[in-house]
Amino acid sequence: MLEEGNEKEAGLKLLRARRASPKNKQLLKLEQESGIKKLIEQTENIYLREKNFAEVDDENYFTIDEKTNIVDLTEKGRQFVSPKDPNMFVLPDLSEMIGKIDKDAHLTAKEKLFEKEKAYQGYARKNETLANLRALLKAYSLFERDVEYVIQDGHVIIVDQFTGRLMPGRRYSDGLHQAIEAKEGVRVQEETQTFATITIQNYFRMYDKLAGMTGTAATEANEFWQIYKLDVAEIPTKEPVRRVDYEDIVYRSKREKYNAIVDEIARWYEKKRPILVGTTSVDVSEVLSRLLQRRGIPHEVLNAKHHQREAVIVSRAGQPGSVTIATNMAGRGTDIKLGKAVVECGKCCILCLDHNCAECDHKEKKECSGDLPCGLYIIGTERHESRRIDNQLRGRSGRQGDPGSSRFYLSLEDNLMRIFGSDRVAEIMDRFGGEEQKPLTHPLVTRAIANAQKRVEENHFEVRKHLLEYDDVMNKQREVIYKIRDEVLLGENLKDRVVKFFEEAIEDMIMKYTDPKINPEEWDWEALKGEFNMLFLTEVTIPEERIAKTKQEELLDLLLARAREKLDWREKEFDPQMFGEMLKFVLLGTVDGKWRDHLYSLDALREGISLRAYGQKDPLIEYKHESFKMFDELQRDLARDASGLVFRAQPRPQARRPQRTREYKPSVRPQSVPEPVGAQVAAAHAGTSAPGQKGSAPVTATKKVGRNDPCPCGSGKKYKKCCGRNVS
Repeated sequence: MLEEGNEKEAGLKLLRARRASPKNKQLLKLEQESGIKKLIEQTENIYLREKNFAEVDDENYFTIDEKTNIVDLTEKGRQFVSPKDPNMFVLPDLSEMIGKIDKDAHLTAKEKLFEKEKAYQGYARKNETLANLRALLKAYSLFERDVEYVIQDGHVIIVDQFTGRLMPGRRYSDGLHQAIEAKEGVRVQEETQTFATITIQNYFRMYDKLAGMTGTAATEANEFWQIYKLDVAEIPTKEPVRRVDYEDIVYRSKREKYNAIVDEIARWYEKKRPILVGTTSVDVSEVLSRLLQRRGIPHEVLNAKHHQREAVIVSRAGQPGSVTIATNMAGRGTDIKLGKAVVECGKCCILCLDHNCAECDHKEKKECSGDLPCGLYIIGTERHESRRIDNQLRGRSGRQGDPGSSRFYLSLEDNLMRIFGSDRVAEIMDRFGGEEQKPLTHPLVTRAIANAQKRVEENHFEVRKHLLEYDDVMNKQREVIYKIRDEVLLGENLKDRVVKFFEEAIEDMIMKYTDPKINPEEWDWEALKGEFNMLFLTEVTIPEERIAKTKQEELLDLLLARAREKLDWREKEFDPQMFGEMLKFVLLGTVDGKWRDHLYSLDALREGISLRAYGQKDPLIEYKHESFKMFDELQRDLARDASGLVFRAQPRPQARRPQRTREYKPSVRPQSVPEPVGAQVAAAHAGTSAPGQKGSAPVTATKKVGRNDPCPCGSGKKYKKCCGRNVS
């Protein structure tokens, strides 16, 4: 118990510990004591109300927000990491630096270019360092082995949090996967870069018709309507659901919870009732497996590490006395068939629509409702953040009218209870005192947990909806780029597409160096002609007498006609097929490269755009404005780069590989005998033609090579084992 007068100081220190290491085992154990968790919650509310949270975090090196998965260094942490360079974590204003370089009259054009490149490199290097630090902090603080990922064959493989299945080939972005690889001591692979991205919602919206069927759609009915405008209709089951869903049992610690689960499994194992234990992670399934091994209870483990035998394990899960420990991957979409003697009565009367229950051995239904003696028993070790996942676990039992039951065993150390649990649950648990093995089972607790899940689901829905709003902005841009890409892949009218890029690039030049409001003679003609000549590798001359009367539209037609002439001349350098392949290669490579860079820039923009809210601006509106500017710049760069590459791309010369002669006999052959392919190739390399071809050179007789002589092809082998092995 805390002494009077020390509550405020103790609450502050405990809150600092939670902010820096919320999963610390000593802290979690301390929170089990009466009043401690309530004290931390009250202290946090006080500092939130006074908007003085900086005082809490000043003593920490970094802070962790589990709800948003954000890890951030504090000022103390920055000084610890870089004591000699206080500006290490301050990103320079790149636009200001470039502006100063442009205005510096003491620098030549070449020196300005060098200084700009130096500024870009310094900015990129510092930005990469900061990103690596954030990724390492996340990897060590938020991501646990055998929970979010597993290690197999020296690779970090992500585990799907909803299904518990492995996702090989998938990697975390922004350097996080590399940080986890460094943490686990496996080979750090290269960072993957996004080539294309689309949200699941927008992907489904591409279909003309949408429909689906699932047993857990009712909990997400609101989201289905808001995102897809789909109604959810509930279809009643053919047979009544005779599964009994018991109230949740809440313990103080995970240790008490696991012991209670093992005792429950042992009780029903002796009665030969099949049991399916659902876990939320690989780590928990292995902990329970070790506890059951100590009790001598045979069982099967089905998780991301043992998924090869999934079909066999699921097929045996309904047999008498079988115990199966599984993550959320267990038997999804299948019925676990119950073995003989698992159902005691020939007719089950739980929720029976027929009043004639003569075949039931248990004359009173209360016997089954209180402690169901048969059917598949589902034991949940932890509530998931989504009610839908819990309902899927419960739905493994009571299929096709079979009897069954389910119960969840929880503790205050579970992530859902610890992060999102209400203060009311903590207050109720404080009434336990310090007694162990005294769980709490009450509808109020079950309702409080359901409300916590509902809040989490609403929070996740808002995140998905917010993400969709941002993706809707990108979706318009995606349609434009993919339309261009599809045209290139089809290979139709590639020349017209190139000419359209020419027109866009020339328009950009004209807008840059001309102004319809001033006299054409004052336009920057030298810069315009210089850039045009450099881009299209051709020269254009405009008579002096025409300059004063030239309009922008006429100038566009003139320059575009000159670019077309250059393209026609370029086309004559290639044969028709190779010219089309060259255009496809140039256009596809340019579109993919620019779109990839654009996606990277949009990710960076999205990360920092939320700060605009401090300036009383809507981040979404600001994102739309900024992304439109970036896409407009992307289109200009795409047209310019594609136009330039069309005149610079050269067919790659095929490297001459030494040809190995398959058959060779240095003697005179009759004209009627066809010359081997190897001899034709050798003759072609020698500048002569093979016999029998037009313009063939005469073949002179040479000394016959012996079977055991060195082969004249120079391989170092005997003639009979090299070129002469096929010669009779």
